[in-house]
Amino acid sequence: MPAQKVIVTRPAREAARWVAALRAAGLDAQPLPLVEIAPVTDTKDLQMARQRLGDYAALMFVSASAAEHFFDGAHAIAANLHARCWATGPGTVRALQQAGVPATAIDAPGEDAEQFDSEALWAEVQAQVSPGARVLIVRGGDAAGQPAGRAWLAHEIVAAGGACDVVVAYRRIAPPFDVAARALAAEGARGEATWLFSSAEAIARLRAAMPGTAWTSARVVATHPRIAEAARAAGFGTVRVSSPVLDALVASIESFA
Repeated sequence: MPAQKVIVTRPAREAARWVAALRAAGLDAQPLPLVEIAPVTDTKDLQMARQRLGDYAALMFVSASAAEHFFDGAHAIAANLHARCWATGPGTVRALQQAGVPATAIDAPGEDAEQFDSEALWAEVQAQVSPGARVLIVRGGDAAGQPAGRAWLAHEIVAAGGACDVVVAYRRIAPPFDVAARALAAEGARGEATWLFSSAEAIARLRAAMPGTAWTSARVVATHPRIAEAARAAGFGTVRVSSPVLDALVASIESFA
């Protein structure tokens, strides 16, 4: 019996890691990056934030890309931080450690957490936010470099008496969508492969690249309930939610057999 095909939509480097893991688990994983990570074109705010690290009780990194682009080879700065570093999941933790941040300086949800998101992180770190504590959120931006993403954590920090700044460390842009990408996407639209979505933005980019496509036959595994809601709203036929942990993803994908 042929291996089940799954379409991995994460940015190229992350997609490569997921594809390798899913193939090792016996699935026919194919990369179709729907978001491309690019550096910011104006680094003034980023450089200023690096110079003001002493102002912050904590730095919150929304993704591995945020950690990589913020430190950008500045191993000495990462190794000598006095602020805590907050990470939403294992991938961001790894990126912080690779950048030089000591493991003892990192706070994140446990690897057995049901979800890796701001809510799970806040449960771990909210006791650190006392009145007047300032937190820097390091995040991605849109193609123009403007901050993009949820503001939930910033609201919680302010509600707890803290203060919050935001700096954009990278941009999320639309990658090229060539003939091969269109053919693979068509397979997914027909239900011949399972979509693996880890961001609602990827769903929006796919719909923009394939206007007029009917998604009612498509099968989706989403790594968060909010992403699943976006897939259902976009008209995808069968949508399931899975933890982003490998074993759970494989089991969810295989359940479509």
